[in-house]
Amino acid sequence: METVNSTIICTSPPLNTHKSVWQHGNPLSSPTPLIFLQVSIITIVTQFLDICLRPLGQTSLVSYILGGLVFGPSVLGHKETLTKFLFPMKGSLTLNTVATFFLGFFYFICCVKMDTATMLKTEKQAITIGLSVFLFTFIIPLGIAFALISFVAMDKSLIEALPLIAISQSLTVFISISVLLTELKILNTNVGRLALSSAMFTDVFSFSITVFIFAVLQVKTSNKSMLTLVWILLSIGGLIVFIIYVMRPVMKWYIARLNGKPVGELCVVSILLCVLFAEFLSEFIGQHYVMGTIFFGLAVPEGPPLASTLISKMETLTCGFMYPIYLAVSGLQTDIFKISIHTTWIITVVVMVSFFVKIVAVMLPGYYYNVPMRDCFVIGLLLNGRGIAELALYNVWKEGKQLTGQQFSLLVLTLLLINAIIAPLVKFVFNPSGQYRAGKRCSILHMKRDSELRVMGCFYKNESSPTMFNIIEASCASIESNVTVIALLLVEILGRSRPLLVAHQPHDTLRTTRCYSSPLDKALKQYTQLNEGCGHEESFTSVSDFDTIHEDICRISLDRIANILIMPFHKKWEIDGTVVVNNRAIQTINIKVLEGAPCSVGILIDRAILSGSPSLILGKSAYYVAVIFIGGPDDSEALAYASRMVRHECVNVSIIRFLIFGEENSKDRKRDSDLISEYRYYNNGNRRFEISEEVVKDGLEFSSIIRRIIDFFDLVIVGRSHSQSVLLHGLDQWSECPELGVIGDMLASPDFVTKASLLVVQQQIMGGRFAKHSVMPSPRDQAAVRDVSMDDSTIPSCSISVGKSDI
Repeated sequence: METVNSTIICTSPPLNTHKSVWQHGNPLSSPTPLIFLQVSIITIVTQFLDICLRPLGQTSLVSYILGGLVFGPSVLGHKETLTKFLFPMKGSLTLNTVATFFLGFFYFICCVKMDTATMLKTEKQAITIGLSVFLFTFIIPLGIAFALISFVAMDKSLIEALPLIAISQSLTVFISISVLLTELKILNTNVGRLALSSAMFTDVFSFSITVFIFAVLQVKTSNKSMLTLVWILLSIGGLIVFIIYVMRPVMKWYIARLNGKPVGELCVVSILLCVLFAEFLSEFIGQHYVMGTIFFGLAVPEGPPLASTLISKMETLTCGFMYPIYLAVSGLQTDIFKISIHTTWIITVVVMVSFFVKIVAVMLPGYYYNVPMRDCFVIGLLLNGRGIAELALYNVWKEGKQLTGQQFSLLVLTLLLINAIIAPLVKFVFNPSGQYRAGKRCSILHMKRDSELRVMGCFYKNESSPTMFNIIEASCASIESNVTVIALLLVEILGRSRPLLVAHQPHDTLRTTRCYSSPLDKALKQYTQLNEGCGHEESFTSVSDFDTIHEDICRISLDRIANILIMPFHKKWEIDGTVVVNNRAIQTINIKVLEGAPCSVGILIDRAILSGSPSLILGKSAYYVAVIFIGGPDDSEALAYASRMVRHECVNVSIIRFLIFGEENSKDRKRDSDLISEYRYYNNGNRRFEISEEVVKDGLEFSSIIRRIIDFFDLVIVGRSHSQSVLLHGLDQWSECPELGVIGDMLASPDFVTKASLLVVQQQIMGGRFAKHSVMPSPRDQAAVRDVSMDDSTIPSCSISVGKSDI
């Protein structure tokens, strides 16, 4: 059994000045240089451990707590020499105060990211799972704790602490789950969204329980009457009313006065002072200071301009520097040598029961809602995640004598072990990229001739790309072969932590919202009006971190069964010919989409502003398209798309095939020749379709021919990948954009002067390998034009024309 001891430290007041090593003194005798050294060493060690453990699938929380354990009494601190030199007892108060100060601002930024509007609109599925998780993990572990108290011998401190420990296991804190999902990079998946929504709803109960426990403990420790508890709860309500109806309206009034101007420095400083004031009021009424921080952070109006400015100015400091310090200090206070076996097995039983009960509590409503059991298991694992909120709670209970040093150390270790198990297990069980792999062929090459063509286009900054809509119009919507445009607007998340994916027309699973007037919406309406009855549109918006937004792109393309997904390029051409980087993150998005898309992918380099290319939607001017054909699956996909475009009365298509001198008898050339011959046969008599061949010896001759002819066209389509060829020798040495392939990178380079836009195409990848391109049958066999995996019955019937749209 553990005996609670108190240690009284008597030190002389620190001097304002200290002696340096040149004065034969000890600089660490002063708290100022001591705290500098402590914070620096803790930061270096925690970051080093994070680098080492990251390849093993561990999250930063595990690394940061281990960084504190290294210097604590559990490892190096067990020797008194290091403790007296680096972490003396007289310096612990200063270090703990700094860590506590850091914690408040970390909570504030996390709460600013939370979107209170979405908290109130949580889906029924997430509400049911969240309620189930809270009730089961509150009742069963608490019952187990009381049963152990009744039938197992234990000391008085454990009898008092065990119910609190059981209640703490029922907590599912949104901040902890959000950090875990972000580090695992599954925030944008269906599983991640459902887990986060469930945690957000459960956290309402968890936070309420925590506040009530604090109030009860305050009354108990001060031996006050129950009337005092009523006054405490009323004061908490008064603080909430003051923040919501005084502080929040002031912030909204300031935002209204900005009129589009950036948030000033004085405003940011005032907000930080309000954070400290809210913390003071929370402590003043007897609650933990983070309660005031949480309520004030939630009261900050979400999104731009205020919340996004605060996040941009404070996120790196709070999440990258302050967050690790608090975790490390908690590890620093953990002493495994105080833990007894008897206490260990009792607390372990409660913790493990809570762990498995939480998983079952997710599976029960998941079974009712037909959620796959594997997804329920993963959600259960994620909701078992622990984080800084639980550590802060343990620290408060330790300081309030509700937990002994032994119990605190044991809870920190269980938190550490559970997180160390969850992260690798989730990565092993759940592969987010695998869920977007199509089991059927969805490329243009393998679709039936008269089946519906589904083109998905991604747009950035709500801009309407002229070339994108020219390509959509050139896809030739007709009564026999409809065209459905699936538009996805990409919006980088600002001032919130929960990503959003919404549909702007009725959808089975996604939230539906109206879309306000914008250039993109007007262009979609115009397209469907001019192609009434055969042209349809579906629009979506993804508000997410660009590091994981590719998950939404792949999800929509799979859900809507797109044949080709067209992505924007990360560079933009200005009217004077200069090239600017629109957003470097788009390049990374394109690379990830190419790796995981369930359909063919095109990357569009739009130079329409240079040439003033005609609009196929507004006018009937001739539009010239060229296909650079060398061979391979990607070039075959480009050829198939161009063959579709030539059906449009205004589109002229030129197939320019490059042949390598001396390789007349190769099998690849014969297969490509058969494919081109059949496209020539099919378009026989169509004067707007022509095929020319160029025999070249090397890459220099190849590039010179392209330079000579490229400006005759409005759009050039080229395949992304090609087999090893002498035509590419030397061209790949200066590749700047690998997502475009060798030829695409050459044509998209600012050094390659041209006004033609470029579409780089990659054929759908099946199971990690390209689908083999088949030979196009003759017109007599068009009824069975290819061995396709989808027919008209598999196309969703919810394509909505603009007349019925919700935009």
